[in-house]
Amino acid sequence: MTFSSANLDRRIGNDAQILWRIVRLCLRHRGRVAIAVGATLVAALFQLAVPQLLGSAVDGALGLLDTENATATAARAALFQTAALLLGASILRGLFTLIHNYMGEAVGHRMAYDLRLAFYDKLQSLSFSFHDQVHTGELITRGMLDLEGVRMFVSTGLVRLVLLTVLIGVGAYLLLSTDLLLGALSLSFVPFVAWRSAVARLKLRALWLALQERMGVIGRIMDENLTGIRVVRAFGAENYELAKYGEAADAAMELADKRIKTRVASTTIMTFAFFIAMGLVLWVGGLRVLEGRLTVGDLTEFLAFMTILQLPVRQLGLLVNSFARASTTGRRLFAVLDLEPTIADRPGAKPLEIKDSHVRYENVSFAYGGADSPPALHGVSFDVRRGKSLGIVGPPGSGKSTIAHLLTRFYDVSDGVITIDGQDVRDVTLESLRRQVLTVPQDPFLFTTSLENNIAYGDPWAEDESITNAASLAQIDTFIGTLPEGYGTLVGERGVSLSGGQKQRIAIARTAMLQPAVLILDDSTAAIDAGTEQQIRELLKAPMQTCATIFISHRLGTLLHADEIIFLEGGRIVERGTHESLVAQGGRYAELHALQNQLADDFDSGPSDMQGAAQ
Repeated sequence: MTFSSANLDRRIGNDAQILWRIVRLCLRHRGRVAIAVGATLVAALFQLAVPQLLGSAVDGALGLLDTENATATAARAALFQTAALLLGASILRGLFTLIHNYMGEAVGHRMAYDLRLAFYDKLQSLSFSFHDQVHTGELITRGMLDLEGVRMFVSTGLVRLVLLTVLIGVGAYLLLSTDLLLGALSLSFVPFVAWRSAVARLKLRALWLALQERMGVIGRIMDENLTGIRVVRAFGAENYELAKYGEAADAAMELADKRIKTRVASTTIMTFAFFIAMGLVLWVGGLRVLEGRLTVGDLTEFLAFMTILQLPVRQLGLLVNSFARASTTGRRLFAVLDLEPTIADRPGAKPLEIKDSHVRYENVSFAYGGADSPPALHGVSFDVRRGKSLGIVGPPGSGKSTIAHLLTRFYDVSDGVITIDGQDVRDVTLESLRRQVLTVPQDPFLFTTSLENNIAYGDPWAEDESITNAASLAQIDTFIGTLPEGYGTLVGERGVSLSGGQKQRIAIARTAMLQPAVLILDDSTAAIDAGTEQQIRELLKAPMQTCATIFISHRLGTLLHADEIIFLEGGRIVERGTHESLVAQGGRYAELHALQNQLADDFDSGPSDMQGAAQ
């Protein structure tokens, strides 16, 4: 299922609120923001000084030409002075422009750093119900591409807005105070540009939203392809995957083209309006010069000012694009950051205190989709204590793994209560609960690091002896000893360089190191041969005396020595007892036991039958 922030828009706020939120994030770095804004103001003032210097230079040169006693030396001195002032203003403008560009980028990157950490921290705290519905590729897109859009808003949006505001605001005051009509003509393009900017922003916002969602689709396709690359190669589906990725990329390219065309068209129209205004200034100003109502220097000042505005006007399209992108990507990013985990520590939650490791389920019911969905568990009750073991068996979808997920509070029960030593698991801290209740899953995840680090993942500072003892208990030490680098051998991504049984044994070693109060083996020996499983079970007998153990398995041989076995079907317990009593009952457990025994007999007799047929 694809995650959408549409249902969070009201809580997040409108575009103005999103942009203001980004500004507040920038203001965490007040010193750098102050330097960036101050440098922008100074650079703008030096830039505005250039038209005035040019105007004064023109009037001064014309004055010298009209003076009969003017000497060549005086003219050169005047020109040199004007040139020096212009050069100095330009150098200082360039220097302060460098400072504000650098500081703007610095603030953006530091804000992105803060957001990146906050986003990753949020993903660690969000509940499994969220991760069940969100594709990894979608989250990666939000945490990288959307975050980048927010980061760039500082330099391409805020700093540029300050510069443009100062240039137009101060420049407008100077021009209007010199000549009201020419000043109005010089600024006549501004209302039109503002209107076009608003229209363009609305279009660009919609296009940015569609483009970011399309990039999320591309991320999902790539993530699935790389994760399942072995399946793709095994079925020769490379061309199909290329076509699927190409289709998504084409759709993204089409949106990108529309966005570029919208921005370029808007910038072109705004530039055209600017040149019309400049032409009017030249025409009206020329007439006033001829009438003697305006000096040539004043007209030069007007034209020079408009020339300075030409670049900001052209950049106005980039400014509008930056605002549109920031409001869109900010909304998508904050939609995740503002989520509250459905599973969290309750107010006043205390650490779990272990006494007897007594796990008790009392009439527990649960539905993954809420009250309106069919229950995964219904009225389940059992208990298991330290030194005892419970076996859980049932057909696929009967709710076996759900029992494990509820005990570790990956989800909360819909009804009933789960306690450990009389403490409701919802009333203790998650950290203490998950330190004491550990699960070895059927499909263990291994990190791209050494075997040693994978085994010691729960206790990175464990002694080497503890790591080797855990590996020996899981019957994986002999295999590790055959590797050239031993425990330092690097595991491939997701453990692809290991067999399923080897990965399961490393997961068992990882859990056995931590000595939990409750140990859940969720079909964790499914990929291990019966002989190795028997050896692991014998070695686990001693650690199992210090914890309550729950075995979840399809293979009844794993459950033979459990103190109690429950048979689940449709989320309900339909049978319970020891292995012998359940077989004697002749019910569902007995049928499954007979079926597995028959399959084992058929497998054992298979080679002989084939040999007889061949003879």
